[in-house]
Amino acid sequence: MGKAKLEDKNQNISVEDHGAEHDHDHHQSFITKYIFSTDHKTIAKQYLITGIFWAFIGGMLSVIFRLQLGFPDMELEWLRPLLGKWITETGKLDPEFYLALVTMHGTIMVFFVLTAGLSGTFSNFLIPLQIGARDMASGFMNMLSYWFFFASSVVMFFSLFIETGPASGGWVVYPPLSALPQAISGSGLGMTLWLIAMALFIASTLLGGINYITTIINLRTEGMSFTRLPLTIWAFLLTAILGLLSFPVLFAAALLLIFDRSFGTSFFLSEIFINGEALPNIGGSPILYQHLFWFLGHPEVYIVILPAFGITSEIIATNSRKPIFGYRAMIGSLLAITVLSFLVWAHHMFVSGLNPFLGSVFVLFTLIIAIPSAVKVFNYLTTLWRGNIVFTPAMLFSIGLVSFFISGGLTGIFLGNSAIDIQLHDTYFVVAHFHLVMGSAAFFGMMAGVYHWFPKMFGRMMDARMGYVHFWLTFIGIYLVFFPMHYLGIAGFPRRYYSFTNFDAFNIFTDLNSFISVAAILTFAAQLVFAFNFFYSIFRGRLAPLNPWRSNTLEWTTPRFLGHGNWPGEIPKVYRWPYDYSKPGAREDFIPQNVPLSVTPESNLPSEKEKVDAENRRTKEKSVNEK
Repeated sequence: MGKAKLEDKNQNISVEDHGAEHDHDHHQSFITKYIFSTDHKTIAKQYLITGIFWAFIGGMLSVIFRLQLGFPDMELEWLRPLLGKWITETGKLDPEFYLALVTMHGTIMVFFVLTAGLSGTFSNFLIPLQIGARDMASGFMNMLSYWFFFASSVVMFFSLFIETGPASGGWVVYPPLSALPQAISGSGLGMTLWLIAMALFIASTLLGGINYITTIINLRTEGMSFTRLPLTIWAFLLTAILGLLSFPVLFAAALLLIFDRSFGTSFFLSEIFINGEALPNIGGSPILYQHLFWFLGHPEVYIVILPAFGITSEIIATNSRKPIFGYRAMIGSLLAITVLSFLVWAHHMFVSGLNPFLGSVFVLFTLIIAIPSAVKVFNYLTTLWRGNIVFTPAMLFSIGLVSFFISGGLTGIFLGNSAIDIQLHDTYFVVAHFHLVMGSAAFFGMMAGVYHWFPKMFGRMMDARMGYVHFWLTFIGIYLVFFPMHYLGIAGFPRRYYSFTNFDAFNIFTDLNSFISVAAILTFAAQLVFAFNFFYSIFRGRLAPLNPWRSNTLEWTTPRFLGHGNWPGEIPKVYRWPYDYSKPGAREDFIPQNVPLSVTPESNLPSEKEKVDAENRRTKEKSVNEK
């Protein structure tokens, strides 16, 4: 009883102090508060809104090229007001523009949505709140990281509208196609803008990563040891380290590519002929670019998925009402993945003429990295096992992530074997694999994070019913899109082809391709449910409780509407790890990190009536969940 009064008193103080803080915020102009802000929470929202914008752009591009793939004989004249000259006189999609659509879709979704939108949003928002800090180590550097990302977004967006078209070398922009402006129209100005945008994007990522690492190491509140950090923070820390070590390699590759394109060098070019004319370039190697790109490209897979893992760990533990299973094993698996991700890049290059002995080494490391990944999956399943699960939208998206990671990860065992990869490389099997294990899984992690922390971001609740609709339509739709692609890939169906109507061997798959396209379009349409729910709830959602999910981490000890500085009074001290759920003898089934160890369990034993009430509540929740 005394503890409850103390909590109420603290909450009243928080609200009153926040009012003063809020009044102080009104002295700032709109520009300094919402645009050029140094507040980590505002910057997180900027990343999130920009990421959502790019997600819809990338999704619309995929809808357009799926129309072409699923219905190659369809008249697309109705798209001329949007695409202009890229619809030919016969009403078909221009073949060169098709490659540009594939290129820009991959670039946008991997970098602008799943790297900046996911990691930029939740690293910025959660790191200070969950470690007990007022803000990032450098608010100014944090602001710069977003504005470099915004500048990169502007350059990439305008590249979509230039006369010669956007970059058309595939999202990996392999030379020599990307290094020769005269090769195709999409290798001209569009490719130059792509390289400039990626250079700005890399600068943004490095600025953010330095800030995240410094903040986590130096600004943890009293009592917040590394073994008391939430798994979200461990994931964000290791993601930042990955980015800091690997993105400069891509920057070097982009810089050398610019030299080859504009200054006559031959880093990636040698003995090239165009229209029978020999170019003067000699001595370069396009395989060198592949090594540089994939040295970033494979850590990038984990830069995308590790934040989603961290988010999922927090949400599954919270909504299972159980401690996370194997906390130290989860940290160990994250560390192992971080190290091993730098040792497997050449499994993307098994068909590039790689020495077979080196290929066998990369096969070994590729199969080894499956072990820490499996550790995480089994720990999630064990946490869920016999838990008192609360199926919030965030929990459903987290379970969906685990499902995608299992089904997509199993196909990775096939592709990790060099002998099998020779047959499956550049088929739809690869498309299905990475869209499930990385793309869809990371997207579900992002959605889970939005649904879970929306009350803390905006002080309001999203509509749960629309969240359930969004989940089921998206979950079913993604499997309907990518599961059949495994069958197509095994049958030899190649990726990146504009049309298959001229190949008798592939005509038998016309109906299946049409089915995939319809499923993709409906899955994209389901995201409109989320968009409406998100933006409507920002302004009209019901006010959120201070701790709607009964969670333990420090962000839920702050006021409903956060001021700059997060806590109006002293920063809470930490006394325990973040996963004290359903602790025997405790009054509630959760104990926040700022509750001293001396408070539980003996001095906080529930009365007989409270035991009965708690049991009735658990029974009621269980019956609702079963229904």
